[in-house]
Amino acid sequence: MRVTDIPEAEAFILHWGEMGSHWGVNRSVSQVHALLYLSDRPLHAEEICETLGLARSNVSTALKELQGYGIIRRQHVVGDRRDHFVAETDLWDMLMRITAERKKREIDPTIATLGELAAKLEGRKDVPAHIRERISHMHTFIDRLATWYDDVRRLPKSTLVTLMKLGSRVARLLPGAGKKD
Repeated sequence: MRVTDIPEAEAFILHWGEMGSHWGVNRSVSQVHALLYLSDRPLHAEEICETLGLARSNVSTALKELQGYGIIRRQHVVGDRRDHFVAETDLWDMLMRITAERKKREIDPTIATLGELAAKLEGRKDVPAHIRERISHMHTFIDRLATWYDDVRRLPKSTLVTLMKLGSRVARLLPGAGKKD
């Protein structure tokens, strides 16, 4: 039985593809990921093409991108020369890999660009003060957010899960908690 023979699994794959497009990820990349995530065995590219009805080139591109994110890996199957692929099934590890890669691709270059712009604007009198300040504040804010993310992601998984379960109750441990900024 193929995964897509189960209506709920097929709906999951289609929905994951739709959500991927909202998150800035190609629909077919997200569908390949969903199929591999639901599969209980390694799949080769041709099988992915047949199951999802995608062109070989789309599947090949999707597999490269997903490997780049570190959320799928190549696995060899004895007696079969083709490459097979399996997905990371630990959701926490998957989340951490995706966020690390997105930070590297999207946030780090933004911090670098904002830093360069803020430095170029520093002390310039021919540019309105509010523009200098807003670019500088945006740089500082995103840089602090990235630094906080780097600090938090180094915490043990068990600590992160506990913090997540605590939710907003963790604020009670902080001085001045409950005050609005």
